Amino acid sequence: MPWRQKKPEKASLPPTEPLSPLALNWLLVMLALAVAPHAWELPVWLIGLFVLLAGWRWLLALRDKPLPPRWLLLILVILAGTAVFVDYRTLLGREAGVALLTAMTACKLLESRALRDGVVLVFLGYLLVMSHLLYSQEILMVAYLLMVVVILLAAQMMIHRQHAGLTALAPLRLAGRMLLVAIPVMLILFVLFPRIPGPLWGLPKDAHQGRTGLSDEMMPGTISELSQSDAVAFRVRFTGAIPPPNQRYWRGPVLWNFDGRRWTRIDELPSKTPVPFTAEGPPVDYSVILEPSNRLWLFALDLPATLPPRAGMTASFQLLRDQPVNEAYRYEMRSYLTYRTGELTAAERFRALRLPPRGNARARALVEEWRQRDARPEALVEAALTLFREQPFYYTLTPPLLRAEIVDDFLFRTREGFCEHYTNAFVFLMRAGGVPARVVTGYQGGELNRMGGYLIIRQADAHAWAEVWLAERGWVRVDPTGAVAPNRVQEGLYAAVLDQNELPFLMRRGGDGQWLRQLALTWDSLNIVWNEWVLAYGPDRQKEWLSGLGFGPVDWREMTVAMIGALAVLGLIFAVLRWRGRWARDPVVRAWQRFCARLARRGLARGAGEGPLDFTERVATHRPELAAPAREIARLYAALRYGPTAPPAAVRRLGRLVRRFRAG
Repeated sequence: MPWRQKKPEKASLPPTEPLSPLALNWLLVMLALAVAPHAWELPVWLIGLFVLLAGWRWLLALRDKPLPPRWLLLILVILAGTAVFVDYRTLLGREAGVALLTAMTACKLLESRALRDGVVLVFLGYLLVMSHLLYSQEILMVAYLLMVVVILLAAQMMIHRQHAGLTALAPLRLAGRMLLVAIPVMLILFVLFPRIPGPLWGLPKDAHQGRTGLSDEMMPGTISELSQSDAVAFRVRFTGAIPPPNQRYWRGPVLWNFDGRRWTRIDELPSKTPVPFTAEGPPVDYSVILEPSNRLWLFALDLPATLPPRAGMTASFQLLRDQPVNEAYRYEMRSYLTYRTGELTAAERFRALRLPPRGNARARALVEEWRQRDARPEALVEAALTLFREQPFYYTLTPPLLRAEIVDDFLFRTREGFCEHYTNAFVFLMRAGGVPARVVTGYQGGELNRMGGYLIIRQADAHAWAEVWLAERGWVRVDPTGAVAPNRVQEGLYAAVLDQNELPFLMRRGGDGQWLRQLALTWDSLNIVWNEWVLAYGPDRQKEWLSGLGFGPVDWREMTVAMIGALAVLGLIFAVLRWRGRWARDPVVRAWQRFCARLARRGLARGAGEGPLDFTERVATHRPELAAPAREIARLYAALRYGPTAPPAAVRRLGRLVRRFRAG
């Protein structure tokens, strides 16, 4: 009908710009490098799927074949997602999330044909890099991930400027320059950005799983399992002399409850002030750099007299942090190696004497014999140690399995065990004899790294000992393992084991591999600097360091003002340098500006709004002898600058023409 308004035709969308072969190659390389560190965590089938799909996409581009149909891609996505769910029983969390991200990135490759798809793949690569920091933050891994980020940045530039005529290595050079520019900004933000306890966002529940370390319970075999690990638990720097090995008892969880087989902690509310005791010697000052453990407890020499920030102390002298240690954590401590504790409360006495009503009858009868001879607590302690010292008991990393009544079976049948076996039996005997006793777990000893002047305490140094309460002295440490294997306490685990091959490599002494151990210690001396000044640079360390520069106590407001001021000064410096033309430009623009500068020196300056073709026509009017080379340069510049493509050969030709141009 004539009165009806005709609908406007739908505007046609501009054609989607395809990815160039060079940009696609960059994407494949950077995604392979981003996925590579995950090869140790991902299942084999998923690594194979990624390699297969990435290789398929490369072959399609190489042979100029069309991408697979959408229905096939949809089937691949469903199968990959289902396989991840079947393998992990979930699609959430660190492990399943990284697996799903890897699978979907591989599938995305098969539909990537346009510039927009390339940008999506680049950001998926950034996510893959960041996700690996949930697994490792070691120096070498961070250096590798930084290299991958530079390649990702280069790939991103190649995608956005794939028609600028860049050579294969030009994006890497540009990315390297950007990294150099970013380093001062990074340092300012790292040092001055106010730190807060914990992460800025919620992490998956399993983000910190898989970390080995001391548990809050003990049963036969729990600590001996740690003896097979030479992973670092923590490192310690002393202000003065380092105590001898037999005084290096690093206190951890204190266990009170015994159900006949397992020792566990009790719920104790930590106090924000140290538990008082009487010191009988000089203090020992030191700093601890604790590795991530996903646990609340901290470690300190017996007995700790100070509290780290945001930590408390239980009545059992155990240090507890207000949140799990999920990052390298540095804290200052003071301890006293000789001491007397206070009186025992009625509740503590009840807990320190409690045993299951039945079981281990032979051990109970043995204690009763001792009591008949001498019922004094000191005499019972000495009787138990004499039993371990004089009877054929053996210290071993591979003790035999124990039957239901573990104390009787250990004392009268197997007589082979690790520290938890001897401590378990000793505390049982003391409680059966009416002597208050408890189990203390932690670490004992440590290896001196002479290159750095600090102690390395490894998981293999995990240890358990006993504490008995004696009148006039309070809680007294008794290590029954020392009665069987005194070398374990005096020199370390390696001295108590006959076959060094039973120990992890870094716990061994002697042999042909000592140069490797020395190399490992050298590398560890670098790691402690990394942990102390980078990974452990939390809110407490930040305030401590900034205050130590002479500024006095600082808070987040002062740090924010200092950070903004430093960034403003840095921005001003960058602006001045850019104004002076010291930063690299596009090679096409740089050649054109060099051409214009040569003409300007001869009085032919280009106007602010004058286009390249108009400018060269004016040059031809005033200087006819320059007309031909000037017009050729202008036409080539306009084609490269405003045309759809910029072949590398044409960019190089423009550079040669400008270098040969002489304005006379």
